[in-house]
Amino acid sequence: PTAPAAAPQTQAAQPQAQQPQTPQSEAAAASAPAQQPEAPKHESAKPAAPKAEAPKPAAKAAETPAAKAQPEPQQQTGAASRSEQRSALAAPADSSPAAVQELARSIVPAGQYAAFSNIVSHESGWDIKATNASSGAYGLAQALPGSKMASVGADWRTNPEVQIKWALNYMNERYGSPNAAWAFWQTHHWY
Repeated sequence: PTAPAAAPQTQAAQPQAQQPQTPQSEAAAASAPAQQPEAPKHESAKPAAPKAEAPKPAAKAAETPAAKAQPEPQQQTGAASRSEQRSALAAPADSSPAAVQELARSIVPAGQYAAFSNIVSHESGWDIKATNASSGAYGLAQALPGSKMASVGADWRTNPEVQIKWALNYMNERYGSPNAAWAFWQTHHWY
């Protein structure tokens, strides 16, 4: 009787021991998968952090030269652009009406060229040295006084590029565009 009594206790103890082990093993199993997803999260978080940090140095590298480069070009831009204007606006060898019209096509936006050309044709006949005897208006666009064109280039008397750029600026500032300037010209026969 002692032995059988001990055996059921052992069996009873075993299931109790197994039951706590089973929930523990289930808890361990439950915590183990929970830990496994966390591990990839940490692994994915680690590469994400360098990826997030990698653009920052690249952005800093991009910003730093830009920030450093901006003041220098701004300081140099005035001198560089003036010298570029001087060389770029050097009077072309051919100032014939056909050559000046071709130059204007390269400067004036395509959608505005016809109106620009109409005004210049009426004002000066594409003669860069056209002078109004009564008013003194000068050049392709008949600037009054002609010296206004010096704002674009000192050689405004002989350089068609200076005159074209000045006329385009004038039409844009005063009327909004060469097309609008031409519409005004058609009504008033001046602009």
